[in-house]
Amino acid sequence: MIEIIGLHKKFNNATVLDGLSLNIEKGQTCVIIGRSGCGKSVLLKHIVGLLKPDSGKVLVDRKEVGVLDEAELDSLRSKISMVFQGGALFDSMNVAENVGFSLIEYTRLGYKEIMNRVEESLSLVGLGGIGNLMPAELSGGMKKRVALARAICIRPEVILYDEPTTGIDPIAADSINSLIRSLHDKLKVTSIVVTHDMKSAYHIADKIAMMYKGRIVIEGSPREIRESHNPVVHQFINGLAKGPITEAVDTFK
Repeated sequence: MIEIIGLHKKFNNATVLDGLSLNIEKGQTCVIIGRSGCGKSVLLKHIVGLLKPDSGKVLVDRKEVGVLDEAELDSLRSKISMVFQGGALFDSMNVAENVGFSLIEYTRLGYKEIMNRVEESLSLVGLGGIGNLMPAELSGGMKKRVALARAICIRPEVILYDEPTTGIDPIAADSINSLIRSLHDKLKVTSIVVTHDMKSAYHIADKIAMMYKGRIVIEGSPREIRESHNPVVHQFINGLAKGPITEAVDTFK
């Protein structure tokens, strides 16, 4: 579903992506780990065409993202949903309006059909019946669930998650992890999850890939990552201060 081939990206003289390659199969949940600032979000921006590579290719459903015109990009993006780190809900809109925003703005569906789909999406994340609430009335965990409902409301083929468990307590985080896994099983979507939360990574991943110095240094099943003898991987997954990873690596998001 997603093929990344020899991706290079620099900002000024700083190399962020240095020949990164990664394949993600249709229906797979791939978790991308790595230190804050290693370029994980830059990679996501290439997948949706917000950034163009200096060299290399990103293919989504066999279409090269970097060469698409605006109309083709819009068509591609209609198949991709993004769950932002902070939820990114519109404060002036109620829950139903937030969840149905893309359908209201970009489709010709009728209001009743949109609201039916909104309620269905909210029910899938365990929040049926709260459409009239405002974001300010929601807990952090509920905001994450509403963001998930908004992501699935357009019936995407790909969902991108940027740090889905950041900023919420461990119990709420575990609930979000279970929900991501459940939605994957029910909807059969391809998912890419960016995180540095290893508990989350082990819970939801079919495959884990680690970014370091602009490349993927290892990819494999959660068990293979957990048992890796690679010193960079070992330091990161165990949260060790001493090891080959240095502060100098962390330069970009």
